[in-house]
Amino acid sequence: MRAHLARVDAVLVQAVIAAALSFAHLHDLASAAGQDGWKAWAYPVSVDLLLVAAWKRLRSGSSKAAGWCWFVVALAASLGANVATAGLLDLADVPDWLRILVAGWPAVAFLGGTLLAHTAPAPEVTSAPAQPAEVVSVSAEPETGPPADSEPEPKQPAPHVPAALVNHARKLADDHHARTGSPIDPNTLRARLSVPAPLADAIASRL
Repeated sequence: MRAHLARVDAVLVQAVIAAALSFAHLHDLASAAGQDGWKAWAYPVSVDLLLVAAWKRLRSGSSKAAGWCWFVVALAASLGANVATAGLLDLADVPDWLRILVAGWPAVAFLGGTLLAHTAPAPEVTSAPAQPAEVVSVSAEPETGPPADSEPEPKQPAPHVPAALVNHARKLADDHHARTGSPIDPNTLRARLSVPAPLADAIASRL
């Protein structure tokens, strides 16, 4: 156990050093841009949190475009602070455009963090391919039921047909014609309405 703890990962040490230096550079730049006191320390925390949120989104595998976008934004802020504090910028006389960027960073970081943490993953369009299966099952409905057994019982020639049932049958016939291009036959109508064959024939004669 002790041997395992004593084996320090070089990548982890490198990450700690890079984070400490970037943290200090962001603090110095924010302080030079007029954000003194605790506000100067809040800027590097904000940048690092945005980096972590973007990295978690990239590791999750969903919405990688958003993850890369905000990862590049946070990385640009960190690298910009490193370069600016390397002697290329006079920290005693920070230009106005840099003060505007520093002052506007909290709103940008809040927007990025909110979008990364609370955006629902939308690739649930995978449920759409289930709809063609329903269309196939609808077309297979006329085949259900044994039409051969019901044909040889044409008794009671004129059963009473309710008007509401005729109206419903017309809708089914129109739907069948729109899908297949041919008028509905009595066997299909009987299967769709779940009525006896004589009643289906009487309804079909009124369509």
